[in-house]
Amino acid sequence: MSIEEEKKSESFTENVVKVSNDDDDFRLLTTDARNAGERALVRKLDRRLMPTAVVIYILNYIDRVAVTAAKLQGLDQDLGLTTVQYESILAILYVTYCPAQIPSNMILSYISRPSLYIGACVVGWGLTSALTGVTTSFAGIMACRVFIGLPEAAFYPGIMYLLSRWYTRKELAVRSAWFYCGLLISNAFGSLIAAGILGKMQGVLGLSAWRWLFYIEGAITMFFGFLTMCASSCSYSCSKLTATFSSRWLLPDFPHNTRWLNAAERRLAQVRLAEDAGEADKDSDNLTIYDGLWLAIKDPKTIIFMFMACSQLLGLSYINFFPTLTQTLGYGNTVTFLMAAPPWVFASALCVFNAWHADRTGERFFHIASWWWVVILGYVISLSTMATGGRYFSLFLMTTGYCGFALTLTWVASAIPRPPAKRSVAMGLVNGFGNLGNMMGSYVWNSSWGPEYHQSMIIALCSLVLTTALGFLMRWILIRENKKMDMIEKELMEGPGRERIEEAARLEGITFEEAVKRRKGFRYLY
Repeated sequence: MSIEEEKKSESFTENVVKVSNDDDDFRLLTTDARNAGERALVRKLDRRLMPTAVVIYILNYIDRVAVTAAKLQGLDQDLGLTTVQYESILAILYVTYCPAQIPSNMILSYISRPSLYIGACVVGWGLTSALTGVTTSFAGIMACRVFIGLPEAAFYPGIMYLLSRWYTRKELAVRSAWFYCGLLISNAFGSLIAAGILGKMQGVLGLSAWRWLFYIEGAITMFFGFLTMCASSCSYSCSKLTATFSSRWLLPDFPHNTRWLNAAERRLAQVRLAEDAGEADKDSDNLTIYDGLWLAIKDPKTIIFMFMACSQLLGLSYINFFPTLTQTLGYGNTVTFLMAAPPWVFASALCVFNAWHADRTGERFFHIASWWWVVILGYVISLSTMATGGRYFSLFLMTTGYCGFALTLTWVASAIPRPPAKRSVAMGLVNGFGNLGNMMGSYVWNSSWGPEYHQSMIIALCSLVLTTALGFLMRWILIRENKKMDMIEKELMEGPGRERIEEAARLEGITFEEAVKRRKGFRYLY
């Protein structure tokens, strides 16, 4: 083996947990097999992790916002809800959903089988959603909304953390967008599903259609939750057909212990993450989950991201009232649901393209913030006219705001990369605190301000202006940090440091400039 090959082999395996003594342990780490093996590993993850996450996220958001669809079919009249009570059942979910994300991600970074943990949470919120259909009073539906927030808190930040344990910084944005499309698609097709159920199930077995909406959607969610858990615990059934089906829906655990990867693939998965950040994606043995919490809180980037996410989601809080805003166009319930779908399909396509381009360029801020500015334009149009065409066009512009939010936790993961315990808690803090914006938004879109909702839009618009200012601040901080690292590396390349790089270049048979480029370390994406 040449000196160059020895150096490459050493860089591939540095700081990586040894997972097996099998003969194929280093097979994919050789120079010839590395690129092909890495492509095959990413394709395998894309085929198994991503479809599972997207489908469950669709179910997650359909269950969460089913209340807004049920309202159009008389939920508030059947339960005798006042305007304030209805707003309260929307807001109360976030009382448990927001704070529970932080301990949930702390647990997720500590346990070894996230597939079982997430699967159990899916079953939990599906059951609670189904029980919402049996409520007969304000107190009953409030209790269901309180408890549904607890298991749901594990999912979005948990999956985002799991993605960051498998994909490099240059791969993460587009995968995060694919995942987030689950939310956007759920807003489109969730409305269509609701239209079908609410239109056909009224009076079946003597029950209101909105009750059937919760029963059916909750049952489907529980089925997929059990499927994830069974696939995780049983691996493969005796039946080949069942084994094939289960494996397709199996969420992975972590790179060092996922059972449907061989030893070489598990090692390669760890190596590529270590190379991406310049150190192993692994907590030190003496680091506890509480240490991760303290490290995250001490980092000012975490605090800025928290307030940026909160103001961003307040500016985008129309999402929980989208069917209501669509209804202001003046059509009936079924047509309203149908018209609510195209803006979200449009936003889904833009979301994936935006993330793909962000990965290609390595840029973050403008790929996030530019969509806030599109939403602001949508609000300005809605403030200016009540014409059906203009108002509907503004809805398309407003939905694009989530193209930016889809990359927010991706930006957090790349700005706070190590150690994993700190990254996990930071993502939980940012998303948990951020969703306080949704809770406040539950009271911003007051029905007494309709159908114009001018006051609501002005509040949301101002919130996005604040978000932009915080985003610029974060970008400035990351640019400053990168310049500091440039200065440190420049000092290392002078005097004795330069002599060592020149000697390494001579031994490897490359130019000094190529050696310097290889030596260039981790940089923040901004």
